[in-house]
Amino acid sequence: MTATAPFANQPNSDLSKSELPNICGSEAEISSVVTHSEPVFLNQTNLRVEDITAGFACALHMHQPTIPAGPNGELISNLQHMFNNPNDGDNHNAGVFASCYSRMGDFIPQLVSEGCNPRIMLDYSGNLLWGLHQMGRNDVLDNLKRITCDSQYQPYVEWLGTMWSHAVVPSTPIPDIKLHIQAWQHYFAAMFGYDTLKRVKGFSPPEMHLPNHPDTLFEYIKALKECGYRWLMVQEHSVERLDGSGLRHEDKYIPNRLVACNSHGETISITALIKTQGSDTKLVAQMQPYFEAKGLGKQQIGNVNMPSCVTQIADGENGGVMMNEYPRDLVRVYHEIRDGGGNTSGVVALNGTEYLELIEAAGANPEDYPTCQARQQHKIWQRVNPDTATPELVEEAIQKLKETDPQFHMDGASWTDDLSWVEGYDNVLEPMNKLSAMFHEKYDPLVKQDPTVTKRPDYQEALLYTLLVETSCFRYWGQGAWTDYARELYRRGEAVING
Repeated sequence: MTATAPFANQPNSDLSKSELPNICGSEAEISSVVTHSEPVFLNQTNLRVEDITAGFACALHMHQPTIPAGPNGELISNLQHMFNNPNDGDNHNAGVFASCYSRMGDFIPQLVSEGCNPRIMLDYSGNLLWGLHQMGRNDVLDNLKRITCDSQYQPYVEWLGTMWSHAVVPSTPIPDIKLHIQAWQHYFAAMFGYDTLKRVKGFSPPEMHLPNHPDTLFEYIKALKECGYRWLMVQEHSVERLDGSGLRHEDKYIPNRLVACNSHGETISITALIKTQGSDTKLVAQMQPYFEAKGLGKQQIGNVNMPSCVTQIADGENGGVMMNEYPRDLVRVYHEIRDGGGNTSGVVALNGTEYLELIEAAGANPEDYPTCQARQQHKIWQRVNPDTATPELVEEAIQKLKETDPQFHMDGASWTDDLSWVEGYDNVLEPMNKLSAMFHEKYDPLVKQDPTVTKRPDYQEALLYTLLVETSCFRYWGQGAWTDYARELYRRGEAVING
């Protein structure tokens, strides 16, 4: 079902309800908007696939966690906390960060007015969007609305969905994965409108983290597809071929088909765009994907020749190179493309959904994309026949592999191989899993009996704390204040659920 006229491009309801973010209560309406197969960019793009030899697709990831650090322990954005404590650590960058969250709303109109043909994909966590609203930063939000809702700029800008509270998927309780995805859709629709949400078809996972446990990956892809997503961005070293080998060099520049098989032998797949190389912000800030694309050409997908595409994402605000060099190099490169006569031919800027729609309209079949699976899974399926798989057999194989193979793990993979989101964080993971179990034990039977329970304030508050405890920052930044924040959020969530 597609969005209908009454939705228009208006927010679906208030951004906040009783000081809480709009993250639930409109599940049926959201589903009716996002589960469609209509093209998003195809009818408005100024690109033709036959004119393109290669493309580059850049995304900016933006996030600030919600922490219980306001007056009397109120929930505030870490950005607000930075402004409140400018002499702590790098908090003096708060104003620069806020500017970075806003500036694409200036850069895109500027480049378009200068005769350029820019593209950008935006990945903002729900926490950050809520935090900007809490802070009253309408200057930032209005700038984003300009390039998001104005049809003049929509061909150049693609929003990517993500987990509302920046939760890394492998260590997120499986029942909460879809809740994060839906919560982001709720808040995005409340801020930018249903028509704009209808255009969000790609998904950017926090920390580029891909689960490799068969059941978690299966449920993740299932949730993405049920929420209307067509493709997922994945890190190149987080996936493998079905025989356990790595991706061929050329396959990193065309869509892949990510396949998941669960412990019951069920399979599901989704299109994956491969993020190449590391997470160094220099790659995007200095527009390296453009220069990489200049060395690429067309490739065969099935029976048709299609342009290659370099896909890359980086923090949009973090680090001196992104703060200071990106504005310079962004403009310089797009002027170079324009002045070389290549705005719409040769090497061009693309967005992910636009690229997929162009090549599929030209004859590319997703069934012909190279097939991949999450890293380490081939070791499981060497021991267990998917056709006769059971949860017991899969778990037995996993345990044996952990005992005999020091390289084997089920922690998933992300942009870095030297950081575990699990080891050493039992003091966060244990309460996180406990709060999730409490939430589902109380509310799942109620929602099953009456779906409108998700509109209740107690459900909304309990969901908020359940999602907040799962924010990756409470582990990424190590033991201390951040793990203390997580425990306080758990305590409040427990009180709401038991209240």
